[in-house]
Amino acid sequence: MSIVPTTITAHPGERRDPGTVSTRERDLDCSSNPVQGAASALDPDFRRDERRWGGASTRRFAAIALLIGGGLIAVQAAWIPAKAQVAQVLMNGAWERQLATGDPARPWPWADFTPAARLEFPSLNRSVLAVTDAGGEGMAFGPIQMAAAVEPGERGVAVFAAHRDTHFAFLGELKTGDAVIVETPEGPRRFRVTGSEVVSWDRSGIVAHDGGTPRIALTTCWPLDAKTPGPMRYVVWAEAA
Repeated sequence: MSIVPTTITAHPGERRDPGTVSTRERDLDCSSNPVQGAASALDPDFRRDERRWGGASTRRFAAIALLIGGGLIAVQAAWIPAKAQVAQVLMNGAWERQLATGDPARPWPWADFTPAARLEFPSLNRSVLAVTDAGGEGMAFGPIQMAAAVEPGERGVAVFAAHRDTHFAFLGELKTGDAVIVETPEGPRRFRVTGSEVVSWDRSGIVAHDGGTPRIALTTCWPLDAKTPGPMRYVVWAEAA
């Protein structure tokens, strides 16, 4: 990125003394702040004291700000996976009630979703509850079963999407041939991983209602270890076993 020099000129009618600097120029000059500007007009002894005490105060303030900022980032980083885990515990209770009664059960009263299916990965000794696609923020609490796709076991593709740093953090560990069991209120459906690919979000190649062999697509953001959003997606494909 190139830096273009800025020339400050007097406004029409403005009388300028070559030795003075206008308030507008001070506003444009990042290195000029009121404290430093005021001290520069004082005697040398005061300026030495100001540099000594003001500099120390600035450093202390910066250190405190960094500590607070770092603490907030750490709390936020810990809160996201903690929230995801707590939500799964609450959803497990709702899932059990749902299986017992046959009626959708919310994990908490204000939730805009209900458990949709349990995804089990025997080779990784993992399982996770997916939630219905209600158009809210359900993905913060579990994989979303995309409403626009088919139901697991139907002809076509059932799609589950989740975050790469929480519920699908292990997706890259799945290998061809691994089993994936999708338990729904209607019973379990067994699938076997056939492969994986990296695609653009708008060119995923997922055609849910293609009438083909029952399949599932498990998708999350790519790269799997990235911290910022991007346009690429990682998709694991599995067919009915």
